[in-house]
Amino acid sequence: MIGAYAAGLVRPVDLSVYLVTDAGLCAAHGRSVAATVAEAVAGGVTAVQIREKHADGRAFLRTVMEVAEVLPETVALIVNDRVDVFLAARAAGAGVAGVHVGQSDLPPGAVRELIGERAVLGLSAATPAELRAAAQDPARVDHVGIGALHATGTKADAPPALGHPEFARLAALGALPAVAIGGITPADLPRLRAAGAAGAAVVSGICAADDPRAAALEYARAWASVPPAPFTV
Repeated sequence: MIGAYAAGLVRPVDLSVYLVTDAGLCAAHGRSVAATVAEAVAGGVTAVQIREKHADGRAFLRTVMEVAEVLPETVALIVNDRVDVFLAARAAGAGVAGVHVGQSDLPPGAVRELIGERAVLGLSAATPAELRAAAQDPARVDHVGIGALHATGTKADAPPALGHPEFARLAALGALPAVAIGGITPADLPRLRAAGAAGAAVVSGICAADDPRAAALEYARAWASVPPAPFTV
């Protein structure tokens, strides 16, 4: 993927069906991360976050570069946690759109200084205090990831499950687009969209699927089945 993202010219992204990769799940089903992503995007995934909790820097960068090769320009490629990997990929010409960080990673202000004004900056948040801080941060966080919606085994340090009512309450507290994550199935998406979510992040529902393209299509159709709720600041 080259063009606007590679040149650092585009910041807004479509977060609706947001794939977060898991190399172990992909490998267990006989696929590389890049092959899984290619199939998922063909099915309707709109954004891709590369998460490599156990890879070293070189392996992480290699995965990002491989995924960038199979993505169309319209699908944002986001690097989880590793600002250094994002910067290295961008320097190498890959179409990386931005970075997503958690509460224990570099603070958003430091990340923004490193990635620049036009890159996408996502932040995980799970409490009212974290959401308020994200909305008020001068680093201009673009969106927040709120979870876990349901209990999930794909993230060892995931907070307790929120459930739909608590997600809706938290999403309404913030002034930023919110993406739900954590054990999400296609059946969750209409309710999430009706509650004002900007999107749903999916890990095992696509990475562990026998057919990632068909799985992504099911999520995309579920999202499209409900009109968006009005977003207010």
